[in-house]
Amino acid sequence: MHLTVEQALAVYPLSEGKLIAGASGKHRIVKSINVMDAPDIADWIKEGEMLFTTAYLIKDDSDEASELLVKLFNRGASGLGIKLGRFWEAIPERLVRLADELGFPLIALPFQFTFSDQMNGLFQAEMKRSTVQLEGALEKQIRLMRFALRAESMPSLFDSVTEVIGCPIAVVGSKGQVVYHSPGISADWLTGQWPWSPHKNRIKHEGLQAFRMPLMNRDACTGFVFFFDTQPLLSAVDEGLYTQAAELISHHLNYKYEDYFELSVRKDFGALIKQFLKNGVTVEAVLDYAGRWEMDWLGQGYYCALVDLPSELDSARRPERLNELKASMLGNARMQALNGIHAVMDEGVFCVVPDSAAGPEGEALRAALESCLAGLGLDERKAPKATICARKKQLKEMPEAFAECRNTFRLAREWGVEERIVRYETLDLAMIFEPVSREKMRIYCQRWLGGLLNKEPGYVGEMLKTLETYLDCDGQLNETAKKLFIHRNTATYRIEKLSEMLDVDFKKVNVLMRLKLAFLFRRMLVTESGEGERGA
Repeated sequence: MHLTVEQALAVYPLSEGKLIAGASGKHRIVKSINVMDAPDIADWIKEGEMLFTTAYLIKDDSDEASELLVKLFNRGASGLGIKLGRFWEAIPERLVRLADELGFPLIALPFQFTFSDQMNGLFQAEMKRSTVQLEGALEKQIRLMRFALRAESMPSLFDSVTEVIGCPIAVVGSKGQVVYHSPGISADWLTGQWPWSPHKNRIKHEGLQAFRMPLMNRDACTGFVFFFDTQPLLSAVDEGLYTQAAELISHHLNYKYEDYFELSVRKDFGALIKQFLKNGVTVEAVLDYAGRWEMDWLGQGYYCALVDLPSELDSARRPERLNELKASMLGNARMQALNGIHAVMDEGVFCVVPDSAAGPEGEALRAALESCLAGLGLDERKAPKATICARKKQLKEMPEAFAECRNTFRLAREWGVEERIVRYETLDLAMIFEPVSREKMRIYCQRWLGGLLNKEPGYVGEMLKTLETYLDCDGQLNETAKKLFIHRNTATYRIEKLSEMLDVDFKKVNVLMRLKLAFLFRRMLVTESGEGERGA
């Protein structure tokens, strides 16, 4: 039996009785009923028992009656029921005052019913309540098993368990990190007394109470789950249900938690990076967070990328579209392999990737971005574009990296660069030469490319494309042929012809640099006035 005194007084025929004193103890749990038949009955009372008596053994001695009440209270009894009309017509005032002081329920039992009538009524009510509870628990267990057999995301699993159990829950990981909590549950409340021993506990604090259970993986504790029920006493049925729910959560955490936790930490880290770039937090705060979760690569080298949408798209939907873009990037296998941090900024989706994952000169990052953006399946007008900064070594350089990405976007748009992904290194010279007059740019282009520009337009376009690709590949013929989809011999022939027409030696580094500068000036002239069109 696990009724409160208040619930027991609502059960017929005990409901015909009356709570005389000790109302503040009406929430005491009634586990069983005992009947007084010996002077030393108080020495045999167990915690949670309610004692019924006719007052025969205490009718002539008020001191003895008071002593019995105190003993019952100290032994944790749930209350004292006295049947009036046989030996006492009324409960002595002294006993009433003492019961109120102790907060110990004192009940006047109905005279017309026997003790067995009242006890049977309580046992039947308890049986009915237990049957309903068992049926409800069985239904919940069936639903939990169904959830266990379904592949769900971690947040969906937690929401489903909360719905089935019927009370708020929270899950805390093995390092004290809050993995999940129902609305209204404070994360600070959950971790205020961390760490805990791996045992079941009923906890009460600041008006909240919960049953805390460890999540076990073999012999290791992988976290804790809190069940915020309002019951004063946890029944064996409820504890069994909570145990099953805990095992279900533990099972899924063992398989999915590492990925889920990784994403959760990276999401929080992304928000911190955003604050850092907006001067909201210090370098020390970011490094402290990175050190806490063993992400020390920020001090060992990294690359940054900025992915943005075409400016002509609907600005009202821009925040929504950027979040969708971030989700697509996080779902791309090649991007996932880089273990980067992603944050949605006003300027686009900002990515920070460890140098070790980004590859030499950030090529793995570029390839992953190419795969991700191509996988969106959008036409060029709607497709996002990306810029990549130069390699950085320290966290304090990240604002500079962010500025490089933004400036690269600006220059690429101003010059009409068509590439989907643009590296800062390919355009950083442009910022230096922006003040150079357009007339000087035209003279420079004619000086270095004049031997080719005077040829037939179709031929000029093909050869200019070959030369520009050759320069982008740092003079590597194999790479040039591969990017142009031509045979290496064809690429070799074209480069030899260009060397003759332009009267240059491509083996000299300074020649390659000057020709790159000529192509840079051509782009600036094309963007500004349309002159110097490719192939013209």
